[in-house]
Amino acid sequence: MDDVSLTPLGIVILGLLAERPMHPYEMYQLASVRRGDQLVKIKPGSLYHTVGRLEQQKLLASIGTDREGNRPERTTYAITASGRAALEHQLRDMLAVPVREYPRLPLALAEMHNLSAETACEMLRFRIGHLDATIADFDRTHCQPPAVEKPRIFTVGGDYVRAMTIAEREWLSALVAEIETGELPWLSQELLDRHVGFASPGTPTKD
Repeated sequence: MDDVSLTPLGIVILGLLAERPMHPYEMYQLASVRRGDQLVKIKPGSLYHTVGRLEQQKLLASIGTDREGNRPERTTYAITASGRAALEHQLRDMLAVPVREYPRLPLALAEMHNLSAETACEMLRFRIGHLDATIADFDRTHCQPPAVEKPRIFTVGGDYVRAMTIAEREWLSALVAEIETGELPWLSQELLDRHVGFASPGTPTKD
């Protein structure tokens, strides 16, 4: 199954079905309880669409339908052998091989000298505020008694996101302090002229 590329939502669905057969709404409920939207944005419509695509790829299969009262029929799905192989292959690759994903923040940091130092610090403080809110939300969710028992093996992905969010907040706070104290000199013509590799047009350079 090396040629099968799974979307993040496809990985979530196959991971749930690797535990036991489920119908799509049950998948949605269980994924929401375990992970919320910390790792993958899950909407019922996109989940149903992904289930249909995975069925076309023969990575899962319907095994029956049932109906409760006047509710619509619900189709229960199970993972196939091909689906399990594709899931395991993708997880091995994702765990072992770093991928350069080109997030927006490093680019913005590399080009923030095009703003004034004051503006850059102001924007970074806004971001730090958002990070604080995200960390508080993580902690609030973690401290609440769970409605359904969640073994840590199901939440370790969220733990990683929380740790990375804290690390980003601390690093950006230190960066703001460096800018405001002058420890990190802001871009100026004088700074450009001191560094041959970044000299402005017309600036003499040594051979």
